[in-house]
Amino acid sequence: MKLPVVATPTLAIAGRAERCPIRRIYCVGRNYVDHIREMKEGDERDPPFFFQKPSDAIVANGSTIPYPPDTSDFQYEVELVVLLGEGGVNIPQDKALDHVLGYAIGLDLTRRDQQKDMRAKMLPWERGKAFDASAPCSALMLADHIGHPTKGAITLSVNGVEQQRGDLSQMIWNVPEIISNLSNSYKLMPGDMIMTGTPAGVGPVVIGDKLQGHIAGVGTLNVTIGPGEG
Repeated sequence: MKLPVVATPTLAIAGRAERCPIRRIYCVGRNYVDHIREMKEGDERDPPFFFQKPSDAIVANGSTIPYPPDTSDFQYEVELVVLLGEGGVNIPQDKALDHVLGYAIGLDLTRRDQQKDMRAKMLPWERGKAFDASAPCSALMLADHIGHPTKGAITLSVNGVEQQRGDLSQMIWNVPEIISNLSNSYKLMPGDMIMTGTPAGVGPVVIGDKLQGHIAGVGTLNVTIGPGEG
């Protein structure tokens, strides 16, 4: 039997033919106060925590995403995505942005019923968060072109109706703080992606729904929810 050939997940780069390989996807939980309040979980004074999605959960902008199995409560969370071009350990906050290649818009798609069930049992969140096609992402906008966004509207609409609205300035932990903290626990590497948390307004979607995420200065992400596979 031949060994399998496994492709490396990649992300498109705006204005360039080459694509960026993706190594890991780190996600920040509870990084907007209004989202903590709507979920009724955690203390607003607690620092955000981190979990991961598989790198092959990435879905390109404009895709149709199959409604996943094992859930009846499939929800969206729009987030600013950070892509690292350099890695390191124990990265100081004042040097953290030197490691950023660029930014994108992502959706942390969630099987909310599974997440809640796992949380109630004090088990890991993988069944709720780390499933196939759970990380749609727009093309990468290079920091050399757009700088490092620290404020601006972040929104999510479903079928043209706005459901989420926040501002990047409302993040409890900003991007340099997130990178520095992560690097204290993990050896970060080029190609690592960080999803930085979502504002309030998360909710369920059904087959046929069209989702549009937008972040001022970063761009727009469009996906459609399609029928499940199999």
